[in-house]
Formats: sequence, C-alpha cells, structure tokens
Amino acid sequence: MEIALQVTIDCADPRRMVAFWAEALGYVPEPPPGGHRTWRDFWAATGVPAEELPEGAGDTPESVVDPTGRGPRIWFQQVPEPKVTKNRVHLDLKVGGGRTVDLKLRTERVDAVVDRVVRAGATILRTMDEPAMDYYAMVLGDPEGNEFCVV
Repeated sequence: MEIALQVTIDCADPRRMVAFWAEALGYVPEPPPGGHRTWRDFWAATGVPAEELPEGAGDTPESVVDPTGRGPRIWFQQVPEPKVTKNRVHLDLKVGGGRTVDLKLRTERVDAVVDRVVRAGATILRTMDEPAMDYYAMVLGDPEGNEFCVV
C-alpha cells in the first residue's frame, strides 16, 4: 500500500497562506488537475456538491507543492474558528546544515531565511540562541500565528 503524506493547516484565509508558504518553502501554488481552470471546477466535475463548497473555495489554489516532487503537499483548509492555542505540530525549516556545520555559518543561514520570511509576513516569536550547546534557531509565527521554526 502506498501512502502519500499531506500536511493540512487550518486557516481563515487559504489564499494568504498559499502566498506566504510558497515563498517560505520555495514551493508553488498547486495548479488544478486535469486541465481544469480552477480547483472549484475540478471539484464540481468530480461530483462535489456546490453546497459543500464555501463561497470562494477553490477559486484560487488552496495548496502548495514542492516543484521537485520531494516534499509533501500542504493544504490550507479554511475553517471558521481562529487559532487560539499553541500548535501541537509545527514545521521546521532546516536550513542551517546541522551540527557538522560551524555555528557561525548555521546562524548566518538561519538569519537569512528568517529575514526573507519576515518580509513575506512572518513574525519572530523568540530566538533559541545557545552557543554553549552549539545550537541556534528561531521560532516564528506565520501570517495567522501558526508557529514554525527555522533551524
């Protein structure tokens, strides 16, 4: 049995999240399959009843994919309630290279990605700077407050 991994993130505004996470991960908005103009058109063609689709659902991509095909698909599922507590699961953007890479270089790599994702709409929540432990990472919030780390 084959298993495909999809990460699903609840959110209020899938369009905003697609734009942010495509930039943060180097992913691309997922085009609708089968030559359909929109995801909404695809869903209608596969028999999804219109009453199951909120207004605007599928008019623009609600998922991002890794253009290399290696990483998981990430779907941003629109939900009515806001985020109110800390995530129980979060994404780590592993850019430093691990502990075989000099801490100064890892710090520069992390900071470069943090600068880029902050310009795209992230908020820095805290720095995990522990030179005695040879460790450096940043905890950030995406545009809707979901925590993620740049390590």
